[in-house]
Amino acid sequence: MGCRFSEPQEIDEPFSKMEGMVLNTTQYAIDDQINQQQELDKQIESEKIKLLLLGTGESGKSTIFKQMRIIYGTEKTADDLKMYGVIVRSNTVVAIRKLCSLLRKLGLEDKLDEESTAGIAQDGGMTLRQAYDQIIACLVDNTRTVEGKVPENDWVGHSSRAGIAANNDASQFFFHVKAFRVFWQSRTAKGVWLQRAQTNINDSHSEYLSDLCRIASPDYIPTEYDILISRVRTTQINVERYEIDGTEFEIYDVGGQRSERRKWVECFENVDAVIFVAALSEYDQNLAEAKRQNRMKEALSLFESVVRNVHFAATSIMLFLNKKDIFAEKIMYSDIAATSHFSDYAGPPKDFDHGVLYFIQKFEENLDDEEFNDSFIHVTCATDTTNMEFVLDSTRTMIMKENMKRAGFF
Repeated sequence: MGCRFSEPQEIDEPFSKMEGMVLNTTQYAIDDQINQQQELDKQIESEKIKLLLLGTGESGKSTIFKQMRIIYGTEKTADDLKMYGVIVRSNTVVAIRKLCSLLRKLGLEDKLDEESTAGIAQDGGMTLRQAYDQIIACLVDNTRTVEGKVPENDWVGHSSRAGIAANNDASQFFFHVKAFRVFWQSRTAKGVWLQRAQTNINDSHSEYLSDLCRIASPDYIPTEYDILISRVRTTQINVERYEIDGTEFEIYDVGGQRSERRKWVECFENVDAVIFVAALSEYDQNLAEAKRQNRMKEALSLFESVVRNVHFAATSIMLFLNKKDIFAEKIMYSDIAATSHFSDYAGPPKDFDHGVLYFIQKFEENLDDEEFNDSFIHVTCATDTTNMEFVLDSTRTMIMKENMKRAGFF
């Protein structure tokens, strides 16, 4: 009877083998699914077009980034609009603060007294000199405060996404908006504005200063144009993804200031195209982070380093010469040839076409790549959605064509 105890062991062995076979088969199936998914992911990744926006600080990269969202992306949420509302009001305060600081630096305060004496630019009993003194004391020197309160039921309110500094400036906006209005409508302020190249004032923010009543309204909701010309320094890598005509695009926007450029290398891998943005209007301005360095000279040097970068040897590079509208306005009173860095300009003064051609030649003269031609250059106004829609559509077509050429399709 004892030998019968061995029978179950003989029966268990085949079951154990079968169980192992089932487990192996299951594992093979799982591995096969993983491999198939990895191959599918690789195919999707290979078909995606990765686009990198590069350029110096304040050249308009982020505005182009915002235009892409307007043209190809989703609508902004109420939270987005509240954040931009805070930023618009903050940008307005910053512009006035810098403008008044420049006026004092230029020694033009006597001009304010002349206008005040003539009774010009008075609002609710506030003279021009009183408005200026209030701005200097409260927003520049911080030696005085003005009592006030934010309007009840203000739609914008506070936005944690905008940051502490922007929220503080936005709240100050309401306490000083009357002073802003008095100051901005003066001849002296307009004259200082024409000399803004001496300081770091955003060219487009005159639009805010000319529309203070709307921006100060408790019902204020920023428009698309308000958002486009708003200024927020890019200090991180921003990514947006769009599907355009069945093709997925991945757009990267990175900070252009010198301190932010070390982050660029993180985005260099597998880039299909680079859009390098340079502002035409900055030929007579210096960097905010390096006061003695001309902005256009910095852009020229940076563009050359990007074109010659080994990471971009097989990458389409587009040049966007941006802010053509501000350039057209500026050359009427700021001669290109009068800027020491561009004293070789021999074209007619105040001539838009000759000025643009001159700077195109400056960007091209140090390049030896025969494939880089004028079709890769666009003269743009990043705040003009119609213009940018045409330019971006042309750029997208060219990028896809170049990718197909490199793949050997033609």
